[in-house]
Amino acid sequence: MPQQDRSRWDRAAIEEGVALLTATLSQGRVGPYQLQAAVAAVHDESPSHDSTDWAQIAALYGLLERMSDNPMVTLNRAIAVAMVQGPAAGLALVDALAAGGRLAGSHRLDAVRGHLLELAGNRDAAVTAYLAAANRTTNTAERNYLLTQAAAVREGGAR
Repeated sequence: MPQQDRSRWDRAAIEEGVALLTATLSQGRVGPYQLQAAVAAVHDESPSHDSTDWAQIAALYGLLERMSDNPMVTLNRAIAVAMVQGPAAGLALVDALAAGGRLAGSHRLDAVRGHLLELAGNRDAAVTAYLAAANRTTNTAERNYLLTQAAAVREGGAR
Protein backbone atom coordinates (compact mmCIF):
# COMPACT_ATOMS: atom_id res chain seq x y z
CA MET A 1 0.00 0.00 0.00
CA PRO A 2 2.81 2.51 0.51
CA GLN A 3 3.48 2.53 -3.24
CA GLN A 4 -0.13 3.25 -4.22
CA ASP A 5 -1.03 6.68 -5.56
CA ARG A 6 -4.04 7.51 -3.42
CA SER A 7 -4.87 10.53 -5.56
CA ARG A 8 -6.09 8.02 -8.14
CA TRP A 9 -8.56 6.41 -5.73
CA ASP A 10 -12.24 7.03 -6.45
CA ARG A 11 -13.17 9.46 -3.67
CA ALA A 12 -16.88 9.37 -4.53
CA ALA A 13 -16.95 5.59 -4.17
CA ILE A 14 -15.02 5.83 -0.89
CA GLU A 15 -17.45 8.40 0.49
CA GLU A 16 -20.38 6.21 -0.52
CA GLY A 17 -18.82 3.16 1.12
CA VAL A 18 -18.05 5.03 4.33
CA ALA A 19 -21.63 6.38 4.45
CA LEU A 20 -23.03 2.87 4.01
CA LEU A 21 -20.69 1.50 6.68
CA THR A 22 -21.59 4.30 9.09
CA ALA A 23 -25.29 3.59 8.59
CA THR A 24 -24.75 -0.13 9.10
CA LEU A 25 -22.65 0.29 12.25
CA SER A 26 -25.28 2.50 13.86
CA GLN A 27 -27.94 -0.19 13.45
CA GLY A 28 -26.65 -2.48 16.13
CA ARG A 29 -24.77 -5.74 16.10
CA VAL A 30 -21.39 -5.62 14.39
CA GLY A 31 -20.07 -8.69 12.63
CA PRO A 32 -16.86 -9.64 10.86
CA TYR A 33 -17.85 -8.11 7.52
CA GLN A 34 -18.56 -4.75 9.12
CA LEU A 35 -15.19 -4.86 10.88
CA GLN A 36 -13.42 -5.72 7.63
CA ALA A 37 -15.22 -2.82 5.96
CA ALA A 38 -14.18 -0.55 8.83
CA VAL A 39 -10.53 -1.51 8.32
CA ALA A 40 -10.85 -0.72 4.63
CA ALA A 41 -12.54 2.60 5.43
CA VAL A 42 -9.71 3.67 7.74
CA HIS A 43 -7.24 2.95 4.95
CA ASP A 44 -9.44 4.65 2.36
CA GLU A 45 -9.97 7.84 4.34
CA SER A 46 -6.28 8.36 5.03
CA PRO A 47 -4.52 10.65 2.55
CA SER A 48 -1.30 8.61 2.77
CA HIS A 49 0.12 5.36 4.07
CA ASP A 50 2.14 7.18 6.72
CA SER A 51 -0.86 9.11 8.05
CA THR A 52 -3.04 6.01 8.37
CA ASP A 53 -4.58 5.52 11.82
CA TRP A 54 -2.73 2.27 12.45
CA ALA A 55 -3.80 2.14 16.10
CA GLN A 56 -7.44 2.07 15.02
CA ILE A 57 -6.69 -0.61 12.43
CA ALA A 58 -4.86 -2.72 15.04
CA ALA A 59 -7.84 -2.35 17.40
CA LEU A 60 -10.30 -3.35 14.66
CA TYR A 61 -8.21 -6.41 13.82
CA GLY A 62 -8.11 -7.24 17.53
CA LEU A 63 -11.92 -7.23 17.61
CA LEU A 64 -12.07 -9.25 14.41
CA GLU A 65 -9.59 -11.73 15.82
CA ARG A 66 -11.86 -12.30 18.82
CA MET A 67 -14.82 -12.93 16.49
CA SER A 68 -13.15 -15.27 14.05
CA ASP A 69 -10.40 -17.77 14.58
CA ASN A 70 -8.61 -16.86 11.36
CA PRO A 71 -4.79 -16.78 11.24
CA MET A 72 -4.87 -14.28 8.34
CA VAL A 73 -6.58 -11.79 10.65
CA THR A 74 -3.75 -12.27 13.14
CA LEU A 75 -1.20 -11.79 10.36
CA ASN A 76 -2.89 -8.54 9.34
CA ARG A 77 -3.00 -7.40 12.96
CA ALA A 78 0.74 -8.06 13.20
CA ILE A 79 1.34 -5.53 10.44
CA ALA A 80 -0.86 -2.92 12.09
CA VAL A 81 0.77 -3.53 15.48
CA ALA A 82 4.19 -3.11 13.87
CA MET A 83 3.12 0.24 12.46
CA VAL A 84 2.05 1.39 15.95
CA GLN A 85 4.54 -0.26 18.29
CA GLY A 86 7.44 -0.98 15.96
CA PRO A 87 8.58 -3.93 13.84
CA ALA A 88 9.72 -6.01 16.83
CA ALA A 89 6.17 -6.08 18.22
CA GLY A 90 4.80 -7.19 14.87
CA LEU A 91 7.51 -9.80 14.44
CA ALA A 92 6.66 -11.24 17.87
CA LEU A 93 3.09 -11.79 16.68
CA VAL A 94 4.33 -13.33 13.42
CA ASP A 95 6.65 -15.64 15.33
CA ALA A 96 3.82 -16.74 17.64
CA LEU A 97 1.59 -17.35 14.64
CA ALA A 98 4.33 -19.38 12.92
CA ALA A 99 4.89 -21.42 16.09
CA GLY A 100 1.21 -22.32 16.10
CA GLY A 101 1.67 -23.94 12.70
CA ARG A 102 -1.62 -22.77 11.21
CA LEU A 103 0.10 -20.93 8.38
CA ALA A 104 2.83 -23.50 7.85
CA GLY A 105 4.07 -23.28 4.29
CA SER A 106 2.19 -20.07 3.58
CA HIS A 107 4.07 -17.55 1.50
CA ARG A 108 2.11 -14.78 3.21
CA LEU A 109 3.75 -15.47 6.56
CA ASP A 110 7.20 -15.13 4.98
CA ALA A 111 6.14 -12.04 3.00
CA VAL A 112 4.96 -10.26 6.16
CA ARG A 113 8.09 -11.36 8.00
CA GLY A 114 10.17 -9.92 5.15
CA HIS A 115 8.31 -6.62 5.28
CA LEU A 116 8.68 -6.30 9.05
CA LEU A 117 12.35 -7.30 8.97
CA GLU A 118 12.88 -4.67 6.29
CA LEU A 119 11.19 -2.07 8.50
CA ALA A 120 13.46 -3.18 11.36
CA GLY A 121 16.52 -2.60 9.16
CA ASN A 122 17.51 -6.27 9.05
CA ARG A 123 18.09 -6.36 5.31
CA ASP A 124 19.72 -9.79 5.03
CA ALA A 125 16.93 -11.51 6.95
CA ALA A 126 14.33 -9.54 4.98
CA VAL A 127 15.80 -10.72 1.67
CA THR A 128 15.79 -14.31 2.92
CA ALA A 129 12.14 -14.04 3.97
CA TYR A 130 11.06 -12.41 0.70
CA LEU A 131 12.84 -15.14 -1.28
CA ALA A 132 11.22 -17.85 0.84
CA ALA A 133 7.83 -16.26 0.18
CA ALA A 134 8.55 -16.05 -3.55
CA ASN A 135 9.48 -19.73 -3.62
CA ARG A 136 6.27 -20.73 -1.83
CA THR A 137 3.72 -18.82 -3.88
CA THR A 138 2.14 -20.29 -6.98
CA ASN A 139 0.95 -16.90 -8.22
CA THR A 140 3.30 -15.44 -10.85
CA ALA A 141 2.43 -11.81 -10.07
CA GLU A 142 3.05 -12.34 -6.35
CA ARG A 143 6.30 -14.16 -7.08
CA ASN A 144 7.51 -11.30 -9.28
CA TYR A 145 6.56 -8.73 -6.64
CA LEU A 146 8.36 -10.65 -3.89
CA LEU A 147 11.48 -11.14 -6.03
CA THR A 148 11.44 -7.42 -6.81
CA GLN A 149 11.16 -6.63 -3.10
CA ALA A 150 14.06 -8.95 -2.31
CA ALA A 151 16.20 -7.35 -5.00
CA ALA A 152 15.33 -3.82 -3.86
CA VAL A 153 16.19 -4.61 -0.24
CA ARG A 154 19.41 -6.38 -1.26
CA GLU A 155 20.46 -3.34 -3.29
CA GLY A 156 19.43 -0.97 -0.51
CA GLY A 157 17.04 0.85 -2.80
CA ALA A 158 13.77 2.44 -1.87
CA ARG A 159 10.68 0.28 -2.22
